[in-house]
Amino acid sequence: MNWTNRPVIAATGLYTPPESISNAELVESFNEYVARYNEAHAAAIGMGDIDPLQPSSVEFIEKASGIKARHVIDKASILDPEIMCPRIAERDNDQLSIMAEIGVKAAQQALEAAGRAPADVDAVLCAASNMQRPYPAMAIEIQQALGIDGFGFDMNVACSSATFGIQTAADYVRAGNARSVLVVSPEITSGHLNWRDRDSHFIFGDVATAVLVEDAAIAPVNHWEILGTKLKTVFSNNIRNNFGFLNRAAPETASDPDKLFVQEGRKVFKEVVPMVSALILEEAERVQIDPHSLRRLWLHQANAGMNRLIAHRVLGHEADGDESPTVLDTYANTSSAGSIIAFHKHNSDLAGGDTGLICSFGAGYSVGTVFVRKTD
Repeated sequence: MNWTNRPVIAATGLYTPPESISNAELVESFNEYVARYNEAHAAAIGMGDIDPLQPSSVEFIEKASGIKARHVIDKASILDPEIMCPRIAERDNDQLSIMAEIGVKAAQQALEAAGRAPADVDAVLCAASNMQRPYPAMAIEIQQALGIDGFGFDMNVACSSATFGIQTAADYVRAGNARSVLVVSPEITSGHLNWRDRDSHFIFGDVATAVLVEDAAIAPVNHWEILGTKLKTVFSNNIRNNFGFLNRAAPETASDPDKLFVQEGRKVFKEVVPMVSALILEEAERVQIDPHSLRRLWLHQANAGMNRLIAHRVLGHEADGDESPTVLDTYANTSSAGSIIAFHKHNSDLAGGDTGLICSFGAGYSVGTVFVRKTD
């Protein structure tokens, strides 16, 4: 076993669905649903048997989350008050699945950016929060579609899947078990969101990212050294989704809300912010990095308020948009892909020697940190 290999981030890729839903469009659809529901249940509401649904507003969404729009795979069905969920047609088993399709597009962009051919890659990890099937693994399908001769497997750590995947890939490189590993995160989060729930219907969007982790000896000149990674999980029911093959009745309405995304948002905020901040500071000390010197934080894109507090605790001051960039406003929460989108879009301007942090956090609870330094 050769522990002298040095893992780096060689390149990243991003696939953005062409369709986007603005807050105004989302609110119009949601409020129409609310009006229809209240009208249909007017008698029960009048008797006090059930409470009327409350409308939403653009102001409420932006104040609660910082989100202004989100990209989705199927806009029309989500905005239809009679459907309000994506309708993505099933494909034959010999066709490329939708998750593999968008994952491949992100992966191809990463390979092109690194000047790498599929034959150069040893492994594919599909790290995402919601897989469309238990098996065969999405990673193996992506591997096959790209023409990679190696191995692949799926991993799910909810919103931290990508950072957990990066550490796993880095460990393979350090151990000499692989020299080039693709971490692909196709996140079709619109499929697990309850678009009829006022408190969460605005949260998620769809996207796919890819991160190419390689041995520094073969990586392109412009790459990011992985200085240290740290993972942590603590069990919590405060973010949960009970849908699965043991309980697979598709929730067509809000009558089974626990088969979709549910969370106790205030509890999550209160418990996750200190846990994430502490883990970042502990790992920074271990790898001998002054957290106040970090040039940029690419944080999980879930909530603007959470990112603001975490950045302040890490940097020691209120972070501006340059120190802690956001893509939350246009992409919304894309689960594990969020911090990778931020890194992909906001790293080219940094100078050699600059250090930064890629960090994710979410259901589990799970937290993943990746400290990186740009090469000269």
